[in-house]
Amino acid sequence: MRDEETGSWWQQVTGEAIQGPLKGERLRPVYHDELSFALWKQEKPGGRVLRPDERIAQAGKYAPANWEERMAKVPVTTAVALDKSLEPRTLVIGVVVNGAAKAYPSEALLKQSLIVDEVGGVPIFIVLGDDKRSVRAFERVVDGRKLEFFVKPNTSVLTLVDAETGSEWDFAGKATSGKLNGRQLKKLPILNDYWFDWITYNPKSAIYQLGER
Repeated sequence: MRDEETGSWWQQVTGEAIQGPLKGERLRPVYHDELSFALWKQEKPGGRVLRPDERIAQAGKYAPANWEERMAKVPVTTAVALDKSLEPRTLVIGVVVNGAAKAYPSEALLKQSLIVDEVGGVPIFIVLGDDKRSVRAFERVVDGRKLEFFVKPNTSVLTLVDAETGSEWDFAGKATSGKLNGRQLKKLPILNDYWFDWITYNPKSAIYQLGER
């Protein structure tokens, strides 16, 4: 990214200026979700949408619809040796907690829907939305108590249950019934990224193995 005021160039992942007058400065990250538009619109019916600029679209300056498909054919090159623990373009959900990084292959999450884990000494879970595209991560601690979660079977809408109190929770991390009704779990920032990119910025990242606990 390039800012118009100083001409400095910024990394997308870290928000750090790597060239120009502001080199070394770092932007403050803002929490964001990884949601499909349909699910976001369901949660935020009054939400506003940034429309494409028609002038830029007519000039053909936006990436084409098949951009991802085209990029998949481009050889992956990085400034350092490629980590071959996973295929370079493997999609992962990256999490950093207390300075510890861990990558969760999207395929593993598709198979499990809910992954309960600990990262950086913090109990967490990562969960896939009903659309099988949206992803969120939370700390699974309430009032200092670690909770174990599982997906409630035979429900039309994703419902999580904690084993300790039997309370039910929704995809937003809020308890909707039970002893903890109304409580909100702390959301964790995640990054949906290619493995080669994630490991470049998090060289000591661990990788989740299917079924690991």
